[in-house]
Amino acid sequence: MILEMKVPSPGESITEVEIATWLVKDGDYVEKDQAIAEVDSDKATLELPAEASGIITLKAEEGDAVAVGQVVCLIDTGAAKPEGGAPAKEEKKEEAPKAEAKKEEPKKEEPKKEEKTYASGAPSPAARKILEEKNIDPAQVSGTGKGGRITKDDAVNAKASMGTPTGGNRGSERSKLSMLRRKVAERLVSAKNETAMLTTFNEVNMTPIYKLRNEYKDAFKDKHGVGLGFMSFFTKAVVRALQLYPDVNSMIDGDYKISYDFCDISVAVSGPKGLMVPVVRNAEALSFRGIEAEIKRLATRARDGQITVDDMTGGTFTISNGGVFGSMLSTPIINPPQSGILGMHNIIERPIAVDGKVEIHPMMYVALSYDHRIIDGRESVGFLVAVKEGLENPAELLMDNNPKKALEL
Repeated sequence: MILEMKVPSPGESITEVEIATWLVKDGDYVEKDQAIAEVDSDKATLELPAEASGIITLKAEEGDAVAVGQVVCLIDTGAAKPEGGAPAKEEKKEEAPKAEAKKEEPKKEEPKKEEKTYASGAPSPAARKILEEKNIDPAQVSGTGKGGRITKDDAVNAKASMGTPTGGNRGSERSKLSMLRRKVAERLVSAKNETAMLTTFNEVNMTPIYKLRNEYKDAFKDKHGVGLGFMSFFTKAVVRALQLYPDVNSMIDGDYKISYDFCDISVAVSGPKGLMVPVVRNAEALSFRGIEAEIKRLATRARDGQITVDDMTGGTFTISNGGVFGSMLSTPIINPPQSGILGMHNIIERPIAVDGKVEIHPMMYVALSYDHRIIDGRESVGFLVAVKEGLENPAELLMDNNPKKALEL
């Protein structure tokens, strides 16, 4: 029996996918539920499992865009599994190169000699020796002799080009962007063109968070099995600021403003297929342990290529941590249709004034990019100041003056 395998729907609004990689070859024997291909949608990369066991025949090439519901391969469920797991069409594959070799044999011709002669522009022996000593390619020298030949005088007067590299590797490669990367590019350009985006900056003294982490991180990890990182503090500070300035937690839909009474925080992470933004749902209801565990789960799924469309759907505000790559300052681009994104950066010890004295503290620049159509300057600046306040006074503002209870220790 021949089973037609069709592209399943990865999620709502997705009408086509792209075959990123075939994990099997034409004629291989596949087991049911075995991953046979990776397919890119405009939101995620997903694995395509075999619907039955049998011999597979591929009906699409890598890089092909195929519609949801289109047949991409056939599986002969009546075929017996080859001994040793060898592909059923191994013999045919071995014969193919022979056939190709026969076809190519008649085409073999003596290559035409196109070497330049002294009369057709090649340097004379004396000129060639001079050019070799100067390490100059004869192709860079214009000959003044008969027929364009390079004379000894041409070689003596020739000068090596200081602007054109010679002898180096100057190769290039052209490869098609994945559907996910093309969609990301489209959304980023759309965000720049269709929003009144503005960025405001501030700086945060990370000393209080450093002290809390140094005091409790070992006990936190021993009890909960996850590390106490910066993201839980930033997420808590963002949630508090969103509740104080709800316009930042809103979106524009035509002539209407949509406001949310929950905080679904999108967290930008770098995966093997590019930037992905999974969502921490109802972050306002999560503890420090809950936030750290959920971010770890989503980041692991993104790195392993297991992230789903549902994991990245929605989100009311985004946090992007460019500091892990060494970024000192940036202007992050809004993740549409959201109205704001907070950029974190690297932490560097810098001298600052504290109570009239110069002290060295670990400092971080933070940036808020926002849609000025819906968020005014007062709200944007107030929001970022609220984030700064929460991070510089975490015990009081984020932990209700009880760090042990907040960390569930």
